[in-house]
Amino acid sequence: MSTVTDKTKKVRKAGATKYDKEMYLKWYELMLRIRKFEERALMLYGQQKIRGFCHVYIGQEAVAAGIESAITNEDAIVTAYRQHGTALGRGVPANECMAELMGKETGVVKGKGGSMHFFDKSRRYFGGNGIVGAQIPIGTGIAFAEKYRGTQNLCVTMFGDGAARQGALHESFNMAMTWKLPVLYICENNGYAMGTSVERTSNVMELYKLGYAYDMPSETVDGMSPESVHEAVSKAAKHIREGKGPYYLEIRTYRYKGHSVSDPAKYRTKKEVEEYKEKDPVKVTERKLLSEKIATEEEVKAIKEKVKNEVEESVKFAEESNYPDPSELYTDNYVQKDYPYIMD
Repeated sequence: MSTVTDKTKKVRKAGATKYDKEMYLKWYELMLRIRKFEERALMLYGQQKIRGFCHVYIGQEAVAAGIESAITNEDAIVTAYRQHGTALGRGVPANECMAELMGKETGVVKGKGGSMHFFDKSRRYFGGNGIVGAQIPIGTGIAFAEKYRGTQNLCVTMFGDGAARQGALHESFNMAMTWKLPVLYICENNGYAMGTSVERTSNVMELYKLGYAYDMPSETVDGMSPESVHEAVSKAAKHIREGKGPYYLEIRTYRYKGHSVSDPAKYRTKKEVEEYKEKDPVKVTERKLLSEKIATEEEVKAIKEKVKNEVEESVKFAEESNYPDPSELYTDNYVQKDYPYIMD
């Protein structure tokens, strides 16, 4: 068994690498799109135009941005129920996302999935899964399919700190390392599993160490920085594409809102929330764009206007769309016999 190096142990910090203007604008636009989309979703929920469960990604935008810039469109992603931001990062149109939240037939899964169950095969996005931890073996299976076919694709398999306590994680880790599957496991550790802090669930609070039991390369990442996430995911993806097997990243991030819209988040102090808001990835990146003259104020304003119009258009599109016909309840439930390979 290999030893753990200091490099593996260290937490990646922001600002270690300079990227070009195009990359910074791409990160900023995506993070702002996610932020404004989620803020609008919260407002619509309060107006009862969105029903059921709803978990927003506000505060965690840098994770989606850094992942997308480091992988290819052919790579797969599977994640948990806090997933609107991940879907937008994959390129799922805001119109289809918003329509799905409202349960309309023009939604990404025809209004049948709602907030927790987005899915878009064409964009290699396999959900959005409501069962805690269920996506971990699903992502491992997708990676197995890629290895079986001999592709260079990997599967990014994302889960939260709560799901890290599920037994399926250990079964998946063991299988992935034994068969050297092309899977990148990412734990989005935002500190709380619903209202339960990491400290109250285990004596192992540095969740990246879970990978050590399987001799899996594992490290922590600053999840409030798109640069740090990009750098870590790029390194992991290179390792995986070289046929060396899986990689595990614990990305330490933070959600500014409650677990879901019904959660007042009284288990956190105001001081804690304010400290994390000083690291707000959207605001920090905007300040960097302007202070380091990466972009002009006019360019930043243009992105803001573009995102604002896109989100407002998504609301209009969703509100004007129809609800699914009741007969749709009986469609899309099973895969047809003449279509055996759902990923083909």
